[in-house]
Amino acid sequence: MYEIDKEKFGSFVAQLRKEKGYTQKELAERLFISAKAVSKWETAVNLPDTAMLMPLAEVLDISVTELLLCKRTENNMSVNQVEDVVKTAIALSDDSRQRSVQSKKHNIAVIAILVFTVIIELVMVGARNLLNDDILTFEVIAFVACIYFFILAKEKLPAYYDENRISTYSDGFFRMNVPFLTFNNSNWPHIVKVGRIWAAASMIIMPVAYILTDIFLPQMWMAADFVFILLFLCGLFVPMYIVGKKYE
Repeated sequence: MYEIDKEKFGSFVAQLRKEKGYTQKELAERLFISAKAVSKWETAVNLPDTAMLMPLAEVLDISVTELLLCKRTENNMSVNQVEDVVKTAIALSDDSRQRSVQSKKHNIAVIAILVFTVIIELVMVGARNLLNDDILTFEVIAFVACIYFFILAKEKLPAYYDENRISTYSDGFFRMNVPFLTFNNSNWPHIVKVGRIWAAASMIIMPVAYILTDIFLPQMWMAADFVFILLFLCGLFVPMYIVGKKYE
C-alpha cells in the first residue's frame, strides 16, 4: 500500500497554497478550519482527516489522487497506482476512526474520575446538612452535560452549517440556541471544548462552593444560591459565545 510521506505532503500543500496566493489563514477560512490545522499539515505534524481531502483538493484545484500522491499526475495512471491511492484513503479513514475511539475511551475515564470525586464531595456536603434539591439539580445537569460533550457530541457539523448562517443546534435530546452566533466547523470544536470544561468544572466546584458558603458566609445563604445559579448559566454561555465569535 502506498504510504504518505508527511513532510512531502506538507511541502506539496504549502507549494499549492502559495501558487494560489493564499496565506495559511486564507486557506483555513476556505476550509472552515483553524489556521493552526493548516500549519500542522504543512509542518508534517499530522495529516488531514479523510473528510477534508475533497474540500482541500477543490480549493487547491487538483484531484484527490494528486493530493494523496503529493504530485501532479497525468491521466494515464495504472490500475495498481489507483488501487494504492484508494487503499491509502481507506487507511486514513480507519486511522481517524481509531483516534476517535481512543478519544472516547479517554473521555469515559475522565467522567469516571469526575463522578468518583463528586460522590466524595456530596458526602461531605451531606455531612454538613447542606444537601438539597438545588445542588442535586446542578450536579445532574452538569453530569448530563459531561456525557454529551465528552462522549455524544459530534466532532464535525453537517456541511449545511458551513453554507448557511445557523444559530441553533439540535442533536437528539440536546438543544442549543445562541443569538448572534452562527455555528460552523471552524468554531464547533472550540465550543465543544468549552462545554467539556464547563461541565467538568461545574460538577466539582458547585459542592465545594456550597461548603465554603456555609463556613464563611452562612448569613448570605439565600443570596449565594442566586449567585450560584447565575454563575452556573453564565459560565457556559459567555465563554461559548466568546470562542464562537472568535473562530466564527
